[in-house]
Amino acid sequence: MSMSAGGGKTGAKPDINITPLIDVLLVMIIIFMVIKHKDPHRFENKVPEKPKPDQQKNIDTSLSLVITIDRTGLIKLNSQEMTDENLRLTLKKTIDQRATDLRTVFIKGPREIPYEKVVKLIDIAKGAGAAPIGLQIDNID
Repeated sequence: MSMSAGGGKTGAKPDINITPLIDVLLVMIIIFMVIKHKDPHRFENKVPEKPKPDQQKNIDTSLSLVITIDRTGLIKLNSQEMTDENLRLTLKKTIDQRATDLRTVFIKGPREIPYEKVVKLIDIAKGAGAAPIGLQIDNID
């Protein structure tokens, strides 16, 4: 038996087949492309601009619907105390009588209010037909 100068057998060369690797990579690319388009929709937030000095004089506050909740959980609709059910009925009646562009409701409360109470008020407003719903926070710097 003779050995060649390279110290190994001659003849068979190692061959790496990359076809399965490419197939797996293409499948993964397709999966990621499909998953990317199934992202959940996010809340659209709009930050209002500061009004010009001449615009503030023309604001009609009699049409505003503001639901206020305080730290104790007391709910008011335009400074009139309400229970959850009374708020639902009053809001539904008021919004049904308005044009579609006058159905905006604002929910106002301090930062310390638990999240579920605010969500409950949003659900009541949406159920009454309010759109859009604005959130106001006390003590904004």
